[in-house]
Amino acid sequence: MSEKKFVTAINCMDGRVQLPVIDWMKKQYAADFVDMITEPGPNKILAENKPCDLIESLRKRVEISVIKHASASIAIIGHFDCAGNPVEKETQLNQIKKSVKTIQSWGFHISVIGLWINDLWKVHKIV
Repeated sequence: MSEKKFVTAINCMDGRVQLPVIDWMKKQYAADFVDMITEPGPNKILAENKPCDLIESLRKRVEISVIKHASASIAIIGHFDCAGNPVEKETQLNQIKKSVKTIQSWGFHISVIGLWINDLWKVHKIV
């Protein structure tokens, strides 16, 4: 039996964005599973790099995915109509870019990308 391939998504808890992200990541990375780490507005949290306890919790959850599941890539997601981060698209896109840098600083040495989910629930790679 072959090994199953995992990828990791740091996604908003909003149920509308779960399936689009899972489907996109499985297709883009030929992955079998997507480890989903959710928080309301995670791109804001990671861009601001606070609160420290929540950042550490996110990092530990990513570490489990990377070490225990050999995740091949990490995505940070922002989306249209986010209740946890109710700012305009351009602000969220900038937050996603900053979040990618924060995640890269954790030193997992795998690909980190940013994704935007638009008002039609379509996924767009931005970083």
